[in-house]
Amino acid sequence: MTITLTPEQETELWAEARQNSQQNLSKPFESYCQVPKQLGKGYTRSIEVHPQVWLGIGNYEYYDDILEPGCECVHPLQFCVRLSGKVIDEFGGQIGEGYTAISGGGIQPKMAFLDSQAHLGIGFSMPPELLATFFPTGDGEIPPQLRFLAKGNEWQILLYPKTTTAIQTVAQQIVNCPYHGMTKRLYLQAKVLELMALQLAPFLADQDEPQPRFRAGTVERIYQAREILLSRLENPPSLLELAQQVGVSDRTLQRGFQRLFDTTVFGYLTDKRMERAKRWLREGNRTVLDVAIMTGYSNPTHFSVAFKRKFGISPSQCRLG
Repeated sequence: MTITLTPEQETELWAEARQNSQQNLSKPFESYCQVPKQLGKGYTRSIEVHPQVWLGIGNYEYYDDILEPGCECVHPLQFCVRLSGKVIDEFGGQIGEGYTAISGGGIQPKMAFLDSQAHLGIGFSMPPELLATFFPTGDGEIPPQLRFLAKGNEWQILLYPKTTTAIQTVAQQIVNCPYHGMTKRLYLQAKVLELMALQLAPFLADQDEPQPRFRAGTVERIYQAREILLSRLENPPSLLELAQQVGVSDRTLQRGFQRLFDTTVFGYLTDKRMERAKRWLREGNRTVLDVAIMTGYSNPTHFSVAFKRKFGISPSQCRLG
């Protein structure tokens, strides 16, 4: 079952939960909040590990999946890793089960998020200007490879890098921090910086990796191409059109998808279409034929074959399950 919350309902529930959660006054840099009892059980913790850098740790279980219609708002730079459970946005972006997230600073578009019942993960947020502190350059500015993460009054960049073993290990170390007091804060600060470096590695690769090598800004353009695909799953541009929109050749676009996402542009598009089709089928209010057509298949048999190849079950079994 899926519960839909309005932004006002979500704000009210969590505000009440914070009021009812006891705080430890001996930990001035930390706050603790139990999950609203109407939604589930568990907790979230927030720790200021560095001035203006807030680390959040969540370990909870909702009674149902939660659909949260987001609002258009100014968003800080944020990094997220899930060790269990997942969040899916309405354009097909996913956090958890193989993917992390980087939400750039800027204006977040209005879009819905579906949050699964189980949750164990971490996230940290900060003003994007701090990138100049953590990745210093000679001029004191944000490194050129990372400036796209500071959009100011423009639409933010949303990225979903793949999870690596190193990223999972650091996230687990943050959750299981063995220290207390100032030692704990220093340890978590170091781990946050390590995790940031790991998640940003593909964008710093232009500078650090000799082979294969992209020109400056190409990695950003590949991610922009992916964002276009995610926003146009029903009517995607052709490979050539997509390459022209982001300013790279079709060969570079294909090579970039293979390097960053381990698949072709078409493979990535098909994969995201199937994930969305699976979500529609589980909602149970659409027929298999409807979902096939909405996914871009005029022939439901072709859709069924592709769906079973991806998930190991037929669309009808998914709908009934």
